[in-house]
Amino acid sequence: MRAMNSLLPFYIGLRYTWAKRRNTFISFVSLFAFIGMALGVFALIVVLSVMNGFDRELKDRILRVVPHGFVEADKPLQDWPALVERVMTGHGVQGAAPYVAGHGLVTYDGSVHGVEIQGIDPQAERSVSVVHQHMLVGDLEDLQAGEYQIVLGSLLARYLSVTTGDKVQITLPDVSVTPAGIFPRTKRFTVVGVFEVGAQLDQSLALVHIADAQKLLRRQGGVDGLRLRFNDIYKAPALLNDLQRDLGPQYKTRDWSETQGSLFQAIKMEKTVVGIMLGIIIAVAAFNIVTSLIMMITEKRADIAVLRTMGMSAGGVVGIFMVQGTVIGMVGILIGASLGILVAFNLAAMVTAVEQTMGAQIFDPTVYFVTTMPSQLLWADVIWVCSGAALISFLVTCYPAWRASQIAPAEALRYNV
Repeated sequence: MRAMNSLLPFYIGLRYTWAKRRNTFISFVSLFAFIGMALGVFALIVVLSVMNGFDRELKDRILRVVPHGFVEADKPLQDWPALVERVMTGHGVQGAAPYVAGHGLVTYDGSVHGVEIQGIDPQAERSVSVVHQHMLVGDLEDLQAGEYQIVLGSLLARYLSVTTGDKVQITLPDVSVTPAGIFPRTKRFTVVGVFEVGAQLDQSLALVHIADAQKLLRRQGGVDGLRLRFNDIYKAPALLNDLQRDLGPQYKTRDWSETQGSLFQAIKMEKTVVGIMLGIIIAVAAFNIVTSLIMMITEKRADIAVLRTMGMSAGGVVGIFMVQGTVIGMVGILIGASLGILVAFNLAAMVTAVEQTMGAQIFDPTVYFVTTMPSQLLWADVIWVCSGAALISFLVTCYPAWRASQIAPAEALRYNV
């Protein structure tokens, strides 16, 4: 009997939830609260999955081509082969390659584009980069010292409308003083290859032989530093700290998080902000639950008074309406989460089907690096979204349920006779 009495608020709350209302507007508000909760949970799960997908794609595309770390000095390194031997001894270094870097403008047939110029050793570059695995035309081995040849990213080559054999002009942010006056420093290079790694490097990177870059950028036979590759990119910061201590203060080390970390921090911040903004949908649905409960309490004043006169405690009345509000929220969360998980797992196929039906491509490969809709469902996100929505649904029912427990039975019956 005691167990039945403890479950009575639960049974009454469920009955109130699904019972037909005398006031149809209450049913409409409850339905709106239910749909809003489901929509909010659905939208949050799908959007967070898409942002996780873009984050994964960017990491895969960028981190596979950027160096894991750098070793540099205040002035060009002359005896860099000896430094390569030092860094390759322990420290988890998988590969090391010299580089010379600079910036300039590449010009062809009236088209101009800013580029990052990197002088590389084609043989050593294979140990720190995967560019040689993504050559569309030509090969890194085609870069020969003294021939002033260049390899361009695919988007850069497409923008300039160049192919192998074409000659492009490189203009540096430097000047040469001659008897005829002051002129910007320029040099003509022959295109011998095009690469595509599916990242921003495709539109901003130009590779030349390190010997040509030393002359072009006036490094007097030295290099700017070494680019390193480790067995595990995420251990690179700690390993570089150890390497820094061994090399001494005359050398400086940098890891990939210093060059690319701001991008991933921005993505993480964007995910947080978008999550908060979409969470407002859940908050609106929660306020609708409050509205529907208050209206329900007004309608059921006589029922509450009868239950109180029959011996139900104030806590029992609180339990009735907390069950009702929580059930509305939980059913919405369950349906929204189910639909969100289903869509997140099949989003790429759904977008492809829409593209085929419409005959249009949402992500133009000539503009975007990612040409499909990426989606990565993280169960941690699902748990956080559902838990947060459930907590909100529970908390917003507290005040209306407490108000219901404060109804005086005598006065409620007097005005409903």
